[in-house]
Amino acid sequence: MEPLFDQKTFTRETYLYWYESMMLMRKFEEKCAQLYGQQKIRGFCHLYIGQEACVSGAVTALQAGDKWITAYRDHAHPLGLGTSARGVMAELFGKSTGCSKGKGGSMHIFDKEHNFIGGHGIVGGQVPLGAGLAFAEKYSGTNNLCMCYMGDGAVRQGAFHEALNMAMTWKLPVIFVIENNGYAMGTSVERTSNMRELYRLADAFDMPSEPVDAMSAEAVHFAVKQAADRARSGNGPTLLEFRTYRYRGHSMSDPAKYRTKEELEEYRTKDPIEQVREALLSKGYATEENLAHIDAKIKEIVEDSVKFAEESPYPEPDEIYRDVYAEPNYPFIKE
Repeated sequence: MEPLFDQKTFTRETYLYWYESMMLMRKFEEKCAQLYGQQKIRGFCHLYIGQEACVSGAVTALQAGDKWITAYRDHAHPLGLGTSARGVMAELFGKSTGCSKGKGGSMHIFDKEHNFIGGHGIVGGQVPLGAGLAFAEKYSGTNNLCMCYMGDGAVRQGAFHEALNMAMTWKLPVIFVIENNGYAMGTSVERTSNMRELYRLADAFDMPSEPVDAMSAEAVHFAVKQAADRARSGNGPTLLEFRTYRYRGHSMSDPAKYRTKEELEEYRTKDPIEQVREALLSKGYATEENLAHIDAKIKEIVEDSVKFAEESPYPEPDEIYRDVYAEPNYPFIKE
């Protein structure tokens, strides 16, 4: 299968994808924060603002058939893969037109068409599932891999270590990604682990690993491409520590008083979207007018998604019984 983007150089097309996709994630999440305050989105809600390059930089390094799985901070991943903003927003509203039929909400977004195998609400629960997805690809003889994302807090779970051990033993085509934004909920990495260089956790399994400046789409792309080449060559998994930052709290209920304003402002100077914007302008790939046009288009897409979600119906009551088990399809079973 052909790669989605040129793997050798960063073309104008690649930079424009990064800018447009990250801007969509940013504006979509900012709108979600507003809607949550209006109680139009309820339940738990974890925003991705600041971490956008973790997804966009990886998309350009992978193939269309690769599988993706992550935790509950999961709005941006499907958007980066091509899921419609309408489908994601309707899901956040709990509407039947949502990409999970209104049953998953913020933390359980799925899109089979774009190979997004879900956000998952159990901390670390998606890690062995990611290894399982990679096993399925290897067993089926495809050339695809699985991108398995997790937060820095998830590496404290036993399932993380078990999955890494099995993946390395069986040389599974999986890229484990720790999105290290510095805080597991409100607790800093320094207070929860003697091992602060999280990528080194792979040493116990003799697994290749490295830290990545995940505020840079270019750095993410290069690291993921290298790991993908290793996986597709039959050499097994890689653990990448994406060093990133979230500008908002852990969830909408978190005021994030455990960090300083100075820390937040320091990371804002490394904003991934601004870095790509500057590259587009300095390389002559876009003008201010071009970028303003993209910004306006993104605003329209987000506003349209809200309108679509508000006008969509809620699921019918009997929908609660559907999609619980696989639908039986045996000749001897009658309605």
